[in-house]
Amino acid sequence: MTKSKRQIEREKRRRERIRNQILVILLVAGGALLIAFALILPTLKLTQGDATMSLATAAPRPADVQMDGRTMGDPNAPVKIDVWEDFQCSGCLYYSLNIEPGLIEKYVATGKVFYTYHFYPIIDGSNSSGESHQAANAALCAMEQGRFWDYHDLLFANWLGENVGSYTDARLLAMAESLGLNMDDFKSCFKANRYASIVEEDVAAGTELSIHATPSIFVNGQQAQSSAGPQYIPSLQDLSNLIDSLLGGQ
Repeated sequence: MTKSKRQIEREKRRRERIRNQILVILLVAGGALLIAFALILPTLKLTQGDATMSLATAAPRPADVQMDGRTMGDPNAPVKIDVWEDFQCSGCLYYSLNIEPGLIEKYVATGKVFYTYHFYPIIDGSNSSGESHQAANAALCAMEQGRFWDYHDLLFANWLGENVGSYTDARLLAMAESLGLNMDDFKSCFKANRYASIVEEDVAAGTELSIHATPSIFVNGQQAQSSAGPQYIPSLQDLSNLIDSLLGGQ
């Protein structure tokens, strides 16, 4: 029996509706899979990283620089630099890799600057058990064994991003082990969060100075500014200009 034009048209529209419905279902399902994959992928990467514990190494520091706890250089140096940082902060990563080494070579190693690190875990906000606090906790436990600066460098060498698992407990312990620390002592210190008061004191001091971003660098009590604008990190040249003006040709 020959179908009428009306029947043919109805069947055509019905097939189109079915195709459209299938297409919508596939698009929704595909979108859901993409979202799920985006959420799970970082976890998979970090799980794999935690399982293998393959850590990047840090560049060695100059052997002739005096280091004591969280300080470097001669305590009697005419210029004092105090830097407030957060181990999760991308700006701090840039500063530590690209600016700090020049300061150490030019001023700290030559006895002109006494350099002190302060904790300001701004990314954690009020979460005192966040990654920034835990990294600070671990660095202070390494300081207990005379390895603060080595651990500091290793933290930045293994930075993956903010709040993505750079500093899980497993990774922090692996970093300590890679430095050859006494792991029983380190674990005991880390678990007890033994130096939480030091972090709290640094935060209080930074707040008193109206610090609102990291890194914040103070030279003889004066906050260093970037010549490129207040939103930028002071360059090595910016800091050199300030330090040289205080040294007065020394």
